[in-house]
Amino acid sequence: MSFLSSNTAASTTNTSASNGQELINDITINNPPEDSISDIAFSPQQDLLVAASWDKKVRIYEIDPNTGNNQGRAMFEHEAPVFSARWSIDGTKVISGGADKQVKLFDIASQQTQQIGAHDAPVRAVRFVECGPTNTQVVVSGSWDKTLKYWDMRAPQPVSTVNLPERVYCMDSSQKLLVVGCAERQISIIDLNNPQQIFKNSMSPLKWQTRSISCYPQGNGFAVGSIEGRCAIQYIDESEQSKFGFSFRCHRKTPTGANTTSALRTSANSESHIYSVNSIAFHPVYGTFSTAGSDGTFCFWDKDAKQRLKTFPAVNCTIPATCFNKNGTIFAYAMSYDWSQGHTGNKPDYPNQIKLHATKDEEIKQKKKR
Repeated sequence: MSFLSSNTAASTTNTSASNGQELINDITINNPPEDSISDIAFSPQQDLLVAASWDKKVRIYEIDPNTGNNQGRAMFEHEAPVFSARWSIDGTKVISGGADKQVKLFDIASQQTQQIGAHDAPVRAVRFVECGPTNTQVVVSGSWDKTLKYWDMRAPQPVSTVNLPERVYCMDSSQKLLVVGCAERQISIIDLNNPQQIFKNSMSPLKWQTRSISCYPQGNGFAVGSIEGRCAIQYIDESEQSKFGFSFRCHRKTPTGANTTSALRTSANSESHIYSVNSIAFHPVYGTFSTAGSDGTFCFWDKDAKQRLKTFPAVNCTIPATCFNKNGTIFAYAMSYDWSQGHTGNKPDYPNQIKLHATKDEEIKQKKKR
């Protein structure tokens, strides 16, 4: 199923997207990473942004939400490319994982780094989660060693290890929901009230490799994106899924350059260039969401109305990671190579930048139902 919108709405959005003015005032982060950016995340408590990079470093930036002025606040290192970096719930610490197979914890106040965990293969994703009826705070890490490990930050051994069906490619959590996207299109769902076991294993509803996963703020479902320019809206409850679940096409272009990101069908004899959906992020207030892809565009969507809210002009390089700040007034997007074209696409002049877009309600807020 595709996103539904009137022809008027679709053409209006395309016209507004094509003038290229929407991104002209976006702020550039100073002193960005020096290699491909793999992850970015805002603190849940204040306007601090963390960025993980292939240059083996994790950087933390302080941002003035009124002016967009920003400066580096801290930096720590791994021994290999860093794939994931996230904040503690109270915003005092950053966790990270990467190709050195390590899980690290950085304390903002003391500026001290410690290794709190390790895997047998690279660590693809990390999250802070609250487990069980007492909401015990732990770090969870997912690895290419096909395991999920929980760490309590004080002991060298994991509190618990969960065996997964395949290598971890992406992971997200919200409330008591943890969803892991694995290789071979496997998806593992975990109820954090019972974190030691998998609640449900399923196959992705999409036909090709899973690239991104993001949980709804309410914790009752998730969106999954794939390398085939498709996104699926999924619910944990089966009755909700049968009523509200669907998938749609996005991040596709016709060779003439007309963007078919609206997921409207092209005629049978016209071909589409298809791009991976690298990042999905949910707005913390409105529950609408963004997708960003290898085509260098990002779009805002309303899953409940099955409607595209806004398509933005292409930035002329791939977008590997995105996020909203704590109240959704800033949308951050990374511009750097995502390796979608293999090593041949890794040109020395490829940008490594992080941009800040001030969101407007008319771009991201749910439209009133007609």
